[in-house]
Amino acid sequence: MKISVLGAGGWGTTLAVLLHYNGHNVTLWEYHRSYAKVLNKTRLNETYLPGIHIPKEIIITNDIKEATHYQNMIVLAVPSQFLRHVVQQISPLNIKDAILVNVAKGIEKNSLLTMSQMLKEEIPSLSEDQLGILSGPSHAEEVSKRIPTAVVAASKYKDTSKSIQAAFITSYFRVYTSIDILGVELGGAFKNVIAIGAGIIEGAKFGDNTKAAIMTRGIAEISRLGIAMGAQPETFAGLSGMGDLIVTCMSHHSRNRFVGEQVGAGKKLKQIIKSMDMIAEGIETCRSASQLAKKYKVETPITNEVYKILYEDKDPVKATTDLMTRDMKME
Repeated sequence: MKISVLGAGGWGTTLAVLLHYNGHNVTLWEYHRSYAKVLNKTRLNETYLPGIHIPKEIIITNDIKEATHYQNMIVLAVPSQFLRHVVQQISPLNIKDAILVNVAKGIEKNSLLTMSQMLKEEIPSLSEDQLGILSGPSHAEEVSKRIPTAVVAASKYKDTSKSIQAAFITSYFRVYTSIDILGVELGGAFKNVIAIGAGIIEGAKFGDNTKAAIMTRGIAEISRLGIAMGAQPETFAGLSGMGDLIVTCMSHHSRNRFVGEQVGAGKKLKQIIKSMDMIAEGIETCRSASQLAKKYKVETPITNEVYKILYEDKDPVKATTDLMTRDMKME
């Protein structure tokens, strides 16, 4: 297959290399012209994925028309809050025969749309069988080193999810399929908010008991909100729900957990963001999740407290105490 990966961050680079070794003709698009030149010259992405060689057969370009022209599949590896801008650039191009596979995890601010919903809005001619999602517990740092990983390919059409599965699956990257594209997207987005909460617990020097409580009750509120929005309950017990939540809350590779750790240790959000090269999707998703919870009248106490810590300077210890002393309930 001819496959383009739009976005040469850590995840985009990892997937481009994986797809190349799977026998596909791969083009990797980098937004910044100067950095595209660096990648072409060095064949190393030292800013976002240090130490991983990019094979010379992978075409690296800054020309988005070159990257998307007559491709069988286009992988969208652009951070969620920048994705619409990129989609606006490709919508007039010849992509009518391509499957679009989004791998960004987030909810668009202001519109409160998932990425697939935004893609449909921006490209009205895009049919449902052209649209898919790849999500799950999959840090680029580990996949790039061929550490065994399992993810989910989701589309409303089984044949589309199977096409994505076949394109990506390897001996170390196992891909399952799902038709619950909404649930897979919501699990991947909302877990980043809970991961910030888990990081706050770490930074504030609470213990493993506290983290376990945050993770378990976190998946409960993710499920409540997702089901209210139309997703299938079982999706949140799978790789794109509980699986992704576990790895993002526990791993030192997690940018969202890192943000939480820094906040829990007393640093201010603006200072943390300024110090980071990469984007922690959960920061903006926290706003969106809070708004969606109000819209669908769903109780999301952890998300609410993370929001207050990030945006209202609430003390993390006070937020934890407030969670622990809520009204008594059944599990």
